[in-house]
Amino acid sequence: MTEMTLGKALGAGLRQAMRDDDRVVLLGEDIGKLGGVFRITDGLLDEFGAKRVIDTPLAESGIVGTAVGLAFRGYRPVVEIQFDGFVYPAFDQIVAQVAKLHYRTQGRVKMPITIRIPWAGGIGAAEHHSESPEAYFVHTAGLRVIAVSNPEDAYRSLRQAIASDDPVIFFEPKRLYHHKGGVDLDAPLADAPPMGLARVVRAGTDVTLITYGAMVSTAMEAAQAADDEGVSIEVIDLRSLSPVDYDSVAASVRKTGRVVVTHEASREAGVAAEVIASITERCFEYLESAPLRVTGHDVPYPPAKLEKYHLPDLDRILEAVDRVLDRPNSLTGADA
Repeated sequence: MTEMTLGKALGAGLRQAMRDDDRVVLLGEDIGKLGGVFRITDGLLDEFGAKRVIDTPLAESGIVGTAVGLAFRGYRPVVEIQFDGFVYPAFDQIVAQVAKLHYRTQGRVKMPITIRIPWAGGIGAAEHHSESPEAYFVHTAGLRVIAVSNPEDAYRSLRQAIASDDPVIFFEPKRLYHHKGGVDLDAPLADAPPMGLARVVRAGTDVTLITYGAMVSTAMEAAQAADDEGVSIEVIDLRSLSPVDYDSVAASVRKTGRVVVTHEASREAGVAAEVIASITERCFEYLESAPLRVTGHDVPYPPAKLEKYHLPDLDRILEAVDRVLDRPNSLTGADA
């Protein structure tokens, strides 16, 4: 295992994908000489040249539109959206073209496009730099939506996304770019867990805590704190938001009988709502209490000085755990 940051693991994944297949080309703002705002593509221009690492104009719709044309011609484009809040100018291209062309042409046209998005908050950034737009894309049929949480998963899942014939929205938690972990750079990609498979990060018996992205770290902190109080929390990293691995989720819920789902995005019509609805359909007779959500608030992402009040934290998660367990001093009423 090689110790590296999540950001370096993503760069290693891009490099290996480009070595494996010369049809892989990268497009994005400042990804060439600069190596991207977060330096994920650092060094790739020198190794692969300007025809495969393409610095684009500041025009997200044009970037994704160009990727659609490249996919038509047999390439496997990888697009970098510089920040999460910058994806909206490309929204029409993604939902009207990228997500639909394979279906519209009855399989004759494939769209093997990977759209990388540095995503979510926790870095004290300005407006439009800390958003969580995943629900828009989960709702869009025809897209795979992936959210990674650690260097090993980032390396493997990015390579799998690029090799897939499906269009993939690939969310990278920017506040974890510098977090380190072990990565097996030599393991065959065929031996890696499927891209859509959820992962049980921590086994437990009392409550199932479901999350993804940077919130996996927060969930693990909450599970450790709960363990000190005699409560056993099973933490599940969804990894794939579309499709969701409901078999793994349901297996955990049938064991614990209690569910909390947490994410940074706003509560209304978020991923947590869909996950809870699907769990209820599949596991109703196993549930000992109503599942709860712990999410960001239904406001535009706040200024940097206020984001700590917006992001779900250990205390809010443990409050929801108390409620599903009907423990003393738990709150009543609306979801957290």
